[in-house]
Amino acid sequence: MATLLLQSAGAAIGGALGGPFGAILGRAAGAIAGNLIDRRLLSKDRIVHGPRLEQAQILASSDGAGMPRVYGRARVGGQIIWATRFEEVITRSTEGGGKGGRPAVTVEDYAYFANFAVGICEGPVTALGRIWADGVELDQTRHEIRFHDGGEDQPVDPLIEAKQGAGAAPAYRGTAYVVFEGFALESFGNRIPQLSFEIIRSVSRLDRTIRAITVIPGSTEFGYAPAPVRASETSGQTRIVNRNNLTRASDWLASIDELVALCPELETVALVVAWFGDDLRAGHCTIRPRVEFSSAGGEGWQVSGLARPAAGEVSRIDGSPAYGGTPADASVVAAIADLKARGLKVVLYPFVMMDIPPGNGLPDPHGGAEQAAYPWRGRITAFPGPGQASTADGTAAARDQVLAFAGAATPADFVVSGAVVSFSGGDD
Repeated sequence: MATLLLQSAGAAIGGALGGPFGAILGRAAGAIAGNLIDRRLLSKDRIVHGPRLEQAQILASSDGAGMPRVYGRARVGGQIIWATRFEEVITRSTEGGGKGGRPAVTVEDYAYFANFAVGICEGPVTALGRIWADGVELDQTRHEIRFHDGGEDQPVDPLIEAKQGAGAAPAYRGTAYVVFEGFALESFGNRIPQLSFEIIRSVSRLDRTIRAITVIPGSTEFGYAPAPVRASETSGQTRIVNRNNLTRASDWLASIDELVALCPELETVALVVAWFGDDLRAGHCTIRPRVEFSSAGGEGWQVSGLARPAAGEVSRIDGSPAYGGTPADASVVAAIADLKARGLKVVLYPFVMMDIPPGNGLPDPHGGAEQAAYPWRGRITAFPGPGQASTADGTAAARDQVLAFAGAATPADFVVSGAVVSFSGGDD
């Protein structure tokens, strides 16, 4: 700026004293002087400060507010019962500087994190479900969150004890509450958002008497996997195929965590694993694992030594898979391990689903024009079936058909190595 001003002033003065030649000399002299001034003013390094929080804003907390009592499943708000000062984290980034370069500019950005506890309702309760922040469901896996169910023997939260000191921190027994540790506030305008919680409290005596349960759907390629499983999209992006919730890292963990909370006396879980039959005629029916899509899907699918491209696809209804695929062997093993780690007994429940679509054209052992679409597996029988003319029922032909259906595999055809089972019985 000084360069421009002194150039103009020098030209005016030089022109008045020495005509056009004087104007040229005056402009040059003014430019030199102005440049010296500009360099002196602008060559210093600068620090640019980003938005900084002047005053903390917290969720309202009312002394003497009523304590909710929850039955069943309900969405309730809460009260701040403990909090620390916001933690300020400064991030600095510098551009420019160095010998002969332009002045360095350092930008300071400020991020804020909160430690606080929210009292929710009278305890004890069974489980915590979803959490909403400013009306939007919160992804709990991205935050450090601890839930205390409000039991009369619940321990002191470790963060509260660390801040208050050993022996000086309350356990809030009888109050169900949630502790947020290092909660990032940037997405909420650097304030603690308005929070609400899905609370589950079992009031059924039936829940406390259940000893065994069957886990379905059985036809889910990775639904039993406790760890996230990713699949590649045509866009080049990846997605997690076994997570449709924001409370846990996978659907399995979300479901089983809630199951064991609701059924504290549970002892045994039957895990359904579906393969697919393709014919109601016992002598022609094969039972094999299948997938939704042969060319794409969750990474690492393999069943009985078959990889995804070698497995057949399930049939389609209006272009969409009629069933989910067979659970991957690794996901079944991982599910069993997780259940056993929880102290539960596990029963593997092999299940046959008949993937026979409409318009199959297959001879019907029960006398129909073709086999019924997606029939019950219990309809597998001899051909021709019982009650039909020239039925094979009760004959040597029926015995041969049943033997063909059962196959000739023996225990010696299977080799177990760690968590992997290999079969050497050929196509049987």
